Amino acid sequence: MDLGRGRFLAATGAAIAAGAIPGGAFAQSVKLPFANGDRPLVAFPQKRPLIVLTPRPPQLETPFAIFDDGVYTPNDAFYVRWHLSNIPQSVNADTHRIAVTGLVNSALSLSLADLGAMPAVELAAVNQCSGNSRGLFEPRVAGGEWSNGAMGNALWTGVRLRDILDRAGVKAGAKQVQFNGLETGVFPATPNFKKSLDLDVARGDDVIVAYAMNGQPLPVLNGYPVRLIVPGWFATYWVKMLSAITVRDTVDDNFWMKTAYRIPDTPNNDVLPSQTGFPTIPINRMRVRSFVTNVADGGTLPEGSRALRGIAFDGGSGIKGVEVSSDSGATWRDATLEADYGKYSFRRWHAELDVPRGTFIIAVRATANDGATQRAMAGWNPSGYMRNAIETYQVSVS
Repeated sequence: MDLGRGRFLAATGAAIAAGAIPGGAFAQSVKLPFANGDRPLVAFPQKRPLIVLTPRPPQLETPFAIFDDGVYTPNDAFYVRWHLSNIPQSVNADTHRIAVTGLVNSALSLSLADLGAMPAVELAAVNQCSGNSRGLFEPRVAGGEWSNGAMGNALWTGVRLRDILDRAGVKAGAKQVQFNGLETGVFPATPNFKKSLDLDVARGDDVIVAYAMNGQPLPVLNGYPVRLIVPGWFATYWVKMLSAITVRDTVDDNFWMKTAYRIPDTPNNDVLPSQTGFPTIPINRMRVRSFVTNVADGGTLPEGSRALRGIAFDGGSGIKGVEVSSDSGATWRDATLEADYGKYSFRRWHAELDVPRGTFIIAVRATANDGATQRAMAGWNPSGYMRNAIETYQVSVS
């Protein structure tokens, strides 16, 4: 891949519309499975029609049927989540730089050509929004009302963050590494979207600065030209259009760390809806999840078929097993795991239902290599984070 090319949007040079959903009138729409779940399907630049939560900043959900097509989510179908409304409408890959500053021996200004000259790494990893499935929380919570499609799996190519830090030389006393990108707020008072990782996490083997996604340059809406990849961790840390890396000797207390993206520091990170005054910590690793992908809740398997397919993933230990039930979870049988693309990737599975004709409540649960499994009942927290309940589907078999 030529890292010096100024590939930003489609070859036509199209740009993000600054204030409106592109495409005009809605030709298609979907209804997500919760109150006020009607959503338009709209094709943004470099994207096929996706489910629109908000056009500015763009929040676009992947229609769930796409996850049945393969282990990797296509770039043009990958979900989108930005926090601030001012996203550059053009980025020159030749002049873009990542500033590496703070508690380092030598400040750096890295070009994409510099990154391309460093040892490359490639890994498969799930990117999942912290609020994925928030719309399914009961009682409802504030925030973007996603269904289950605020996630995707890609093959990411880039350089280890550790190699960048070693090139700059981290000084003694460093505690965290902070990351900033090119998105900004409309108002000067809006805090920049900055996220930080403890130094030991930032120096992990698999944290990378990626310049390619499924073998292609990143789509603009997924962070072109470079973004941070923190496998196993929720996507809030995967800073897009990465432009600054700052080594800190203090714990980051900016809004996006101290106030936003916090979870209860309680068992299972749950609280009661009426509970207040509980301690919180920054959100971190993802939990184990699994889904059926070839039939939706309320759907029908084709005549003569008993085949189920799906995906599972966790926060980085990998999937040990998947089980399916056709009686609302009263009994379970093992599904067959398919090829392993790595401990951070979707793991596809399949199973054959041993049922007659009729309507059944299908359930699926995964167990990770670290022993974690899915809970029968969803927990609750006021931000609508980290849902990983066992998914159920009413399925008709003919």
